[in-house]
Amino acid sequence: MSEAAGNRAQKAARLTLGLLLLGLALLTIAMLSLATGARAIPLENVWTALIAFDPNATEHRIIWDLRLPRTIVGLLVGAALGLAGGVLQGATRNPLADPSILGINAGAALAVVLGVAILGMTQLSMYVWLAFIGSGVTMLLVYSVASLGREGATPVKLALAGAAITAVLQSVINGILLTSPRTLDEVRFWQVGSLSGRDIDIVIQVAPFLAVGMVLALGTARLLDGLSMGDDVARALGQRIALSRGLAGLAAVILAGGATAAAGPIAFVGLTVPHVARAITGPGYRWILPYSMLMAPILLLGADVIGRVIAPPGEVQVGIVTAFLGAPFFIALVRRRKLATL
Repeated sequence: MSEAAGNRAQKAARLTLGLLLLGLALLTIAMLSLATGARAIPLENVWTALIAFDPNATEHRIIWDLRLPRTIVGLLVGAALGLAGGVLQGATRNPLADPSILGINAGAALAVVLGVAILGMTQLSMYVWLAFIGSGVTMLLVYSVASLGREGATPVKLALAGAAITAVLQSVINGILLTSPRTLDEVRFWQVGSLSGRDIDIVIQVAPFLAVGMVLALGTARLLDGLSMGDDVARALGQRIALSRGLAGLAAVILAGGATAAAGPIAFVGLTVPHVARAITGPGYRWILPYSMLMAPILLLGADVIGRVIAPPGEVQVGIVTAFLGAPFFIALVRRRKLATL
């Protein structure tokens, strides 16, 4: 075996071990999520409830009816946001791309708010299709605006178009909420990003879509590696640029739309996590995407656990906690590691 092949095998073994450790960390934070709340439950009782459910035990009912669905939603939403951020950063070759900056979250949120204000929708299970429609239309709008001109949809133009359209959509959302107290009351916790109050129906509703989005996103890893080298190089290698970006965009829309429908627009998770993954794995998306898929739910569930304990007997919504955690972390990341062209 050549030295280069040996180094690649050693790196693959190290990164595989890292995935296993992340899986263990994810299991640990999930157990903490089940144990933490207004009523703390010992971990041994959590395990007993999971393997030997007793419908007459109050702690078992709390875990199965309230905390387990909430934890599963956190796992799914976190993985979806991490993958969506990684895919978008690779497809646009923009280190600041994520579902919130490119307007996908805002489009999904506007569609849900309009559904509540105009159609009178009140159930989270009704939000899914509206979120998909809103995120898909917004993604197409951002790409169309960025494509104007001779250079086409460059990374800088995509970011600028996304930021501008996000500002417009957020203004419309704020206008609706300020003039419709009923709508504000209905979506106020969902709007800031929350895992509380989610039940198993939400899991059943969004899990199939997020599963499809995750498979599609992971399948774009080789395409993203080609795009990361520049359009000219990717085209010379026989890659169809428009099709590659279209598949990546479709995966991001499915993931971000489903995540926003389930938990509301949560920022910074899809922005920061892929950078941390890239710092560990290097530039290859074959590793960046799996690492992002595991690291993001660790961050999201960790933020949710923190939100439950810092303001007893109430709780701080997870979207607020991720903003406090994500913004300073991303600033520190930019200061310590100069963002390279992807």
